[in-house]
Amino acid sequence: MSETSKEENNKEHENSDPVNEERVNASENKQKKEEVKELTSEEKLKISEDKLLRSLAEAENQRRRFEKEIKDAFEFGSFNFAKESLAILDNLQRAKEAIKNDEKLKKNENLDRFLENIIIIEKDLISIFEKNRIKKIDTKNKKFDPNIHQAMSEIEDEKAEAGTVLQEIQAGYMLGERLLRPALVSVSKKKTSKDQENTDKNEEK
Repeated sequence: MSETSKEENNKEHENSDPVNEERVNASENKQKKEEVKELTSEEKLKISEDKLLRSLAEAENQRRRFEKEIKDAFEFGSFNFAKESLAILDNLQRAKEAIKNDEKLKKNENLDRFLENIIIIEKDLISIFEKNRIKKIDTKNKKFDPNIHQAMSEIEDEKAEAGTVLQEIQAGYMLGERLLRPALVSVSKKKTSKDQENTDKNEEK
């Protein structure tokens, strides 16, 4: 047998050796396990990142909810305080009108000076309201708006368009964009003829 044939037989013997096969298989399995282990680590890292992002998002949502609750509580307290404070201004204005129309007080030489002091206090109070976003609702010659006006009566007026505010009975106020108190008003309506009145009465019957 030639040397070449012997070498080939030895190689075939080595390749067919069970020990060598086990070593090869063990090496391949180890490599596969390392690949699986590395893949699992990447997956775990991604899972951890997802959990962190969800936790951050939840924390941000809680922060926003907390801020909104604080804001709502503050605005609710401010709203009630502002609404009750309007009574002070109402009473001051009523007192001013009552004093001006009192026949006995009209003869008092100090009346004008007293009224000036009341007007100063009134202006200061209105200024404080405006600084805190409390503003009077403008009603003069405005179209009736049920969102900010409350009609207390109707007045026949041929000159004014129907539904126009003719008289303000009590001032209304807004707190920012929120209605604090509607303005109590009298609204214009067209004068009805006697024929129309009779027709309306007949329809009612």
